[in-house]
Amino acid sequence: MKKYNVGIIGYGWAATAHIDAINASKQAQVTAIYSSRPLDSAELSAKHGGTIKAYQSIDAMLADPEIHVVDITSYPSQHRNQAIAAANAKKHIILEKPMANSLQEVREIVAAAKSNGVKGCVCFECRFSGQFTVTKSVLDQGLLGDLHYGEVDYYHGIGPWYGQFRWNTGKKDGGSALLTAGCHALDALLMVMGNEVESVTSFSTKSKSDIFAPYEYDTTSCTLVKFKNGAVGKCAAVVDCLQPYYFHTHLVGSQGSLLDNKFHSHKLHTDKKSWSNLSMHMLDSGDVADHPYTTQFQAFFDALDEGKDMPLTSFSESLRSFEVIFAADRSAELGGVPVKISDLG
Repeated sequence: MKKYNVGIIGYGWAATAHIDAINASKQAQVTAIYSSRPLDSAELSAKHGGTIKAYQSIDAMLADPEIHVVDITSYPSQHRNQAIAAANAKKHIILEKPMANSLQEVREIVAAAKSNGVKGCVCFECRFSGQFTVTKSVLDQGLLGDLHYGEVDYYHGIGPWYGQFRWNTGKKDGGSALLTAGCHALDALLMVMGNEVESVTSFSTKSKSDIFAPYEYDTTSCTLVKFKNGAVGKCAAVVDCLQPYYFHTHLVGSQGSLLDNKFHSHKLHTDKKSWSNLSMHMLDSGDVADHPYTTQFQAFFDALDEGKDMPLTSFSESLRSFEVIFAADRSAELGGVPVKISDLG
């Protein structure tokens, strides 16, 4: 038996990818699954390996002293209550994005975890992707110098062909283009540019295609970010596009630039007439099976062993990203009026 027993809340598409990643870690295995639908323990155990107990009561699962970590993959509108209940039960928490559907709810989750002495991991797994691991290495080695401009954009048409579409179209669980999916891009922008943000300005719109008509909110937004150090950034969140998945990255610094998987560095005297190629696996799919959960969850369990907050996607780190996300959505609702992070209260 491994060190950490994990209970899953919500047995949907994301949960199946999480289970495989958790079971692939050195220290953890899934031993319980809660779902509002009746599940058979024997069938779950046979499908995923090990011994898994099915629950139809969250309270009963949280009361089990043999469960050390809870992984929440339910609808976003349920995250706040479930995460706080898990924290009060002294369980460490893996929480799918978005953390919750309002900044107040996110702050309540962070406070509950802190007061109960439990650690958290938010599924901003793109920080652990090959694309951003290599990008961060280029930056850390100073090959681009000091960044003064950056753009990270999310293009992914979430239509009826995509599993998330069923519930993603509603304001209750989708929220906004930025919150439901573009949050990955804005979070990545903050990772490379720094999370000390002064203000944001955002505009939103919606496709005229009948395909995306069921959405109750604007499905495209563009956010301009003003950083405290004087740098500026841009993040487009487009979930109503008809094109291949694209996680666009363009960073400009005092010593060079990076464009997706290409770069030029004045410091290295590379040829300014053409890009140099970087060997990396680009983020090119919205399928949860392709997400780097295994690397992220391994980092989380390693941090639990050390009694530390996990690197890159702890609750406190992710809170900074959601402050900017909710400020951007407020700006868009106000028609592009700039919103200062310090004014969020």
